[in-house]
Amino acid sequence: MSPATITVVGSINADLMITVDRHPLPGETVPGSGGTISPGGKGANQAVAAALLGADVRMVGAVGEDAYAEPATTYLRRVGVDLAHVHAVEGPTGLAVVTVDAHGENAIIVIAGANAAVDAAAVEAAREVIASSAVVVLQGEIPRDGIEAAARSARGRLVVNLAPAVAVDPEVLRRADPLVVNEHEATYAYALLAPGAESPDPRDAAGQDALVEAIHAAGVASVVMTVGADGAVLTDGSGLRRVPSPRVEVVDSTGAGDAFVGALATGLAAGLDLDDAAAHAARVGAYACTGPGAQPSYPTELDQLPS
Repeated sequence: MSPATITVVGSINADLMITVDRHPLPGETVPGSGGTISPGGKGANQAVAAALLGADVRMVGAVGEDAYAEPATTYLRRVGVDLAHVHAVEGPTGLAVVTVDAHGENAIIVIAGANAAVDAAAVEAAREVIASSAVVVLQGEIPRDGIEAAARSARGRLVVNLAPAVAVDPEVLRRADPLVVNEHEATYAYALLAPGAESPDPRDAAGQDALVEAIHAAGVASVVMTVGADGAVLTDGSGLRRVPSPRVEVVDSTGAGDAFVGALATGLAAGLDLDDAAAHAARVGAYACTGPGAQPSYPTELDQLPS
């Protein structure tokens, strides 16, 4: 097993980027600009972020047989991600319509497209690649049975980013080390892990701490909850800790969470402990907010990172 090998099993999208002064209300039309296509998808974003930081990355996923397949994989190819297990299938490539307002806040509509083909059968075909990886990274933009098959095949460290929040076998979450979630995803994850139990409210620091501890107590080896500009809260059984995020001028937060996950996986694959890996990931995620788009905004040099 190579100690630096990461396999990302997940989504590959083309992102249609639109800029507006403010997001429209229901039934409202507002003027916008942009209309450019850039590569995206949570899986691809995390793979690119890790590869840019020096990791040896392999991707398991799918694109469609359409014009969006090439731009969707541009950065994956450029940064040297192994795409031997990314297959073209009938139908469209996954598409995300990303609208960013003047404050850098985004609203995103995701169309699964070819990502729906990354099911259990597709993942089983890559079982040996997954099993031989030091770190396996999963998200929620492929079918449930694909996520569960990848978790079963993983023999190295499993990083599960339950984003978006989707129903999976709770044992997938219990195998995560760590489970990476934001406040909303954490609440959903706890509901899967402890059905019927009252969840702590993560709208303040005390509630965030309580929720992370509750998820850990429900059988998850380690938990990292991102809390936006405030960084992250984490535990691995040796106490609750907070990792601050550098303060930056936000241009576009699209893909910042994926940059965090990719950097976290890279740190863990390189042998960092959870605290140091999360601190590094917070710097990478903050940097990703300083430029437009997802993959194009990721750091290419460590000295670019804010402190």
